[in-house]
Amino acid sequence: MSFKIIFMGTPEFAVPILQSIFESKHKILEVYTQPPNKKNRGQKIQNSPIQIFFKKLNISVRHPISLKEKKEIDHIKKLKPDIIIVVAYGQILPTNLLNLENVLFINVHASLLPRWRGAAPIQRAIMNMDQETGISIMKILPKLDTGPTLIQSKIKITHETNYKELSNKMSKIGSSLILDALTLIEKDKATYNEQNESEATYANKILKTESKIKWDENADKIIAKINALFPNPGCWFELNGTRIKILKAKKVINEGKPGTIIDDKFTIACLNGAIQILELKKEGKKSMTVGEFLRGNQIKIGQNLN
Repeated sequence: MSFKIIFMGTPEFAVPILQSIFESKHKILEVYTQPPNKKNRGQKIQNSPIQIFFKKLNISVRHPISLKEKKEIDHIKKLKPDIIIVVAYGQILPTNLLNLENVLFINVHASLLPRWRGAAPIQRAIMNMDQETGISIMKILPKLDTGPTLIQSKIKITHETNYKELSNKMSKIGSSLILDALTLIEKDKATYNEQNESEATYANKILKTESKIKWDENADKIIAKINALFPNPGCWFELNGTRIKILKAKKVINEGKPGTIIDDKFTIACLNGAIQILELKKEGKKSMTVGEFLRGNQIKIGQNLN
């Protein structure tokens, strides 16, 4: 038995999961993604990773501004899907869509629900210095990320794990787990477990203001934030009026006034300990190692970056 599926997803995280379903025995009737947006000052139109993936296959993708419009609901009704699978789509599904008869709505969520419901579960898990996270396959209910879970799979987080690395690993896990979930549903062996509301936490969207490094925080927390926001939007500070994005750093045992450059290796004091920058990116320049940066730029020991 194969299911007729509508897929809804947008970022790079969703691509391997969509590809896994696309290459399976199940039939994808339609793919929805977020509309193209304008990027940077040049206002160049940028398609979502999902749209780029299907463009290579010469398959069209729908990208309505809203799913609330009657024409979109009617279009989905006409397709008569068995299952609608959502992976980081970027829109909350409207109630009139969720109320469609004989359609199962499934979400692939990047956390061990009920922990880290919401928009940025991977980043928040790293920033919070969690030791593990995972993938949850869940039934979609009107209230965000509250539906019962069908399958969960754990993955460890270390103090060196960054967002890009963890997202890629979790996406691969999700691409396998979704097929396991479809098999359970097909064989009528799906068992859903209600979430414990008392254990729920929320992964709020990353704000631009969070990207700026606060040197009066402890070193572990700063390292976690650098890792969580790599590669984008990235963590930054200013050096002589120029924005510097830290791509990679490590904690070292050293002390000084928070925000002070304390040696010629570009080690910066924090509230508790210090961080040594390993890789960085100067505004408007390519990424480089700290050694490459120091060969072309001067730093002053004792300079405070606050």
